[in-house]
Amino acid sequence: MDVQSNAPNVPVFAVTLAIGAVILLLYMLFGTSKKEEKENNSSVSEEIEKNGARTSSKKISKVHQKHIKKNTGHVFAHDLLHTSLKGHSGQVLGLDMSINGKYLASCSDDRTVRLWSVKDFGVGNRCVRVNVELDHARQARFSPDSRAFIAGLAMENTVRVYRLGKKDDGTTTCSPLEEDFEKSTSSDLLNIGVGASSSGGSFVMTAYKDTTILIRNLKGHILATINTNQGNNNYACVSPCGRFVACCGWTPDVKVWAVMFTRTGEFREVVRAFELKGHTSSVWTFAFNNDSTRMITVSKDGTWRFYDTQIEYDKGQEPYLLNSGEINVCGNPLLENYTFIALSPDARVAAVANINNIGVFSTRTGVKHVEFKEVHAELITAITFDIAGRYLLSTGDKHIRIFHNILGYKEKIIDLEAKQKNLPAASATKERYQKQITEAKQSLEAITKNT
Repeated sequence: MDVQSNAPNVPVFAVTLAIGAVILLLYMLFGTSKKEEKENNSSVSEEIEKNGARTSSKKISKVHQKHIKKNTGHVFAHDLLHTSLKGHSGQVLGLDMSINGKYLASCSDDRTVRLWSVKDFGVGNRCVRVNVELDHARQARFSPDSRAFIAGLAMENTVRVYRLGKKDDGTTTCSPLEEDFEKSTSSDLLNIGVGASSSGGSFVMTAYKDTTILIRNLKGHILATINTNQGNNNYACVSPCGRFVACCGWTPDVKVWAVMFTRTGEFREVVRAFELKGHTSSVWTFAFNNDSTRMITVSKDGTWRFYDTQIEYDKGQEPYLLNSGEINVCGNPLLENYTFIALSPDARVAAVANINNIGVFSTRTGVKHVEFKEVHAELITAITFDIAGRYLLSTGDKHIRIFHNILGYKEKIIDLEAKQKNLPAASATKERYQKQITEAKQSLEAITKNT
């Protein structure tokens, strides 16, 4: 009787166990998936925070994750790629060219700054390794005399100065000064720069992510404080000529100040020089050409604007617009703090980087010449031209890409040929222009011959 009454319950019990096992398995799979998703979102948020983004993680996480997944085995090739500099073991965060054109400085979260010899690009790619003790540098900027550089420290949120020297055998040495600059604000360091006047006065700029810019002497003592009144600072820098400090932020303009010194090189004051106006939304970034006679801006309104800044600002003259246009990079909408712009030394070519893509265009026509897609395995952190305008450099992962600037040669030829037409046949200036045209054509032919 007992056997008969219990027999039908056996398959029911088995089915119950089977259903329970399936439910448990689904719960484990679902829980693991949620955990992985949470970890992925956390890593994306950390990466966004690391790069200083103010854009919401929800807005860019899918785009960002797409490129992060390419970290392993990422390979980039292009006909205009001259070489890739390799040596850093961590992400390269910043680049800077020395004014004398001899060195490139790259700083990385691997706690080093590397000084590369420009003449060795594509040959030996030699560099001098400089260790950043107990920290790492987000920015590195050369002094105007190229005998020193400053590093913006990520964790200490301050500045360290390094002096360059030579050994008896001619090799470059580099050593830090005894003390870092004293911290003066709790806001995160945005950018740094070094400027100098014709009278010999020098200064260091430290810009922060609030509305503060500090002008210091070479020992770090504060000479002046600038409140940009822009809601927040998106970008700030010292002009290549060393005379100006400029900043953009929440407002739709770029403010430029002149740092003034006496004839004996003593600091005098900081005065407002001029503003770049015309955008309808906040300006994300901007760039100077080599002598600060031209500037270019990129805005949240989706446009770029190219200005003539060779003006007598002390007499009230304002910059005027030379060209403008809409912009995107490889079809991507521009994202705040993931957009960088560089202007060639002669101002004939501009390059805009967004995510891990780069677009190169003529400032004269506004026509895009070339697009470099997925240049780096991670977000691009810096782009710049070399002082001679021969190369465009970018970084974002462990590598530094160096591209031939063939558009620069083409635009130079067009410009000089146009100037020649209005000169007498026997003019010495016309002969000089013709020599430059010939050299540009030869350089262009040598590049295209090997691509």
